[in-house]
Amino acid sequence: MSSELATNAKAMVAPGKGVLAADESTGTANKRFAPLGIPETEEMRRNYRDMLFTMPDFGSFFSGVILYDETIRQDGRNGKSFVDVLRASNSFPGIKLDTGTHPLPLAGPDEKITEGLDGLAKRVDEYVKMGAKFAKWRAVVAIDAKSGIPTDAALHANAHALARYAAICQAGGLVPIVEPEVLSDGNAAQTIEQSHAVHERTLHHVFNELHRLNVKFEEMVLKPSMIVPGQKSGTTASVGEVAERTLTVLLHTVPAAVAGIAFLSGGQGDEEATAHLNEINILGRARNAPWPLTFSYGRALQQPALHLWLGHEKNVAAAQKALHHRARMNSLAAQGKWSADVENEGGLVLSR
Repeated sequence: MSSELATNAKAMVAPGKGVLAADESTGTANKRFAPLGIPETEEMRRNYRDMLFTMPDFGSFFSGVILYDETIRQDGRNGKSFVDVLRASNSFPGIKLDTGTHPLPLAGPDEKITEGLDGLAKRVDEYVKMGAKFAKWRAVVAIDAKSGIPTDAALHANAHALARYAAICQAGGLVPIVEPEVLSDGNAAQTIEQSHAVHERTLHHVFNELHRLNVKFEEMVLKPSMIVPGQKSGTTASVGEVAERTLTVLLHTVPAAVAGIAFLSGGQGDEEATAHLNEINILGRARNAPWPLTFSYGRALQQPALHLWLGHEKNVAAAQKALHHRARMNSLAAQGKWSADVENEGGLVLSR
C-alpha cells in the first residue's frame, strides 16, 4: 500500500511538472541582486519571491518549491504566508536542510563535505509543523584528474551524509530530494568522458549508502546533474550525446523504485537546459526509462524574470510573463514535446 510520502513524491514528478529551486541563501540572493542594482534587503528578497510564487497558473508547472529558512517564515504581499500561497496554487512547500559545504579534512584539494546533520531531526519536525512536505540536501563533487579527485573517501562521506539526511527526513515526514551534484565549473578542465565516469561512481556510492540506511526509494526524488563537458574543457557536446550519456549512467545506477528524477541545471543556459531535458525524455521514452524525468532548476528558470523585475513593482507582470514562458518550455521538455520552434513562438504548443 502506498504511503503518504510515496504519494507526495510521485506528485512532485507528475507529468509536465517540476520543482522550482528558490532556496538561494541570503548571501547568494544578494550576490544576484547586487549587479542589477537591487537593494540587498530582506524586504526585497521577500518581494522577489512573491513575484515568483504569484505567477499566474503557477501550479500548472511547479509541483513544489524549495524554500530557504528565511522564505518559509515570510508572508507574501497579500498577507498570507508563502506556505499558504503555494498551497493555494497546489504546489508543495519544501525546505533546504543542509547548512552548506566545508573543506573535507584529509581529502583531496577542492573536496568538500556538506554539513547540517546535527539537530536535523528537530529541524525536520519544526518544518513539518510549518507545512513543509519535502526537503533538499546538496552534495558537491569536484573533478580534477591530475589531483586524483574525486577520491573514494570524499564520495563515500558525501553519500553517507545524503543517506543519513534522507533517512531522517523520511522518519520525520518529509520527502527527501537527494542532490549529488558533479560540478562542471571547477578549477580544472574536465572532459565529458571524465564527467561520465565520475557521475557513475558518485551515484553508485549514493545508492549503496541509501540502501544501507534503509531509505525507501519510492519515497524520494533524485536531483542529479546532467553529464556535460567541464566549462573550462574547451570542448562541447551535442544535445544527443549529453542525453545518451546521462540516461545511460542513470540506467546503470538508479533503482527503478525511485519515485522520479528532477535534474538540476548546473550553470547551463536557460534554453540549453531545456533542450537537454527534452532530449533526455525522448531517449528515456525510447529506452523505457522507469522513472519520470523532469526539472528542478533555479537560475535556468529565474534569470530572465530577475533581469526584467529589477526590484520594481511596475515590472512584475513582465517578469512573471518571462517566468511563465520558461516554466512552460520546461514543462514541455519534461514530456519530450519541446522544440526550438515552440521556444521561438513564445511557448505556443503546436499540434503533433
